[in-house]
Amino acid sequence: MDLEICWHGRGGQGVVTANEILAETAIREGKYVKAFPEFGPERMGAPIRAFTRISDNPIRIHSQVYEPDIVVVLDGTLIGKVDITGGLKKGGIILVNTHDSPEEIKSALKTGEKCYTIDATKISIEELGRPMANTAILGALVKVAPIVAYPKLEDAVTAKFTGKLSEKMIVKNLSALKRAYEEVH
Repeated sequence: MDLEICWHGRGGQGVVTANEILAETAIREGKYVKAFPEFGPERMGAPIRAFTRISDNPIRIHSQVYEPDIVVVLDGTLIGKVDITGGLKKGGIILVNTHDSPEEIKSALKTGEKCYTIDATKISIEELGRPMANTAILGALVKVAPIVAYPKLEDAVTAKFTGKLSEKMIVKNLSALKRAYEEVH
């Protein structure tokens, strides 16, 4: 398997953390991984990107992802403001955090590729008490593209947040992860 993902979001939304958790999960499964953010004028709310490469073989490419298999959008307000689908491979997948339907997103992006949506912000507010959609979007991602095994993703979320968040908040993050996995459409 050779897979490339481009993440779009805004500073402070947890794009980099979500990217890291997915990478750590893939590593736990014995895969080779490169995961990194695109650095620019980093500030809260500014559009940012991150990239993930996952392979069964050593990865020798050290550049950003130019032709992703999957595009993940943590902030639906970026649609129409940044080039979300630039380079997306034919047959690629687009996953957007929005209350809009997949058909509405396909229309807005003027694409024929597969689109999935999840209101990860709503889930995170209901489960975590704040709009931090990164763990929820991971649950949805693994459902629409089984990149890694869901139980391993739960393990990676727990490991990432142990010592940083309370046990109660870790459980809430796992709940957000599971809900998004079950509710993505």
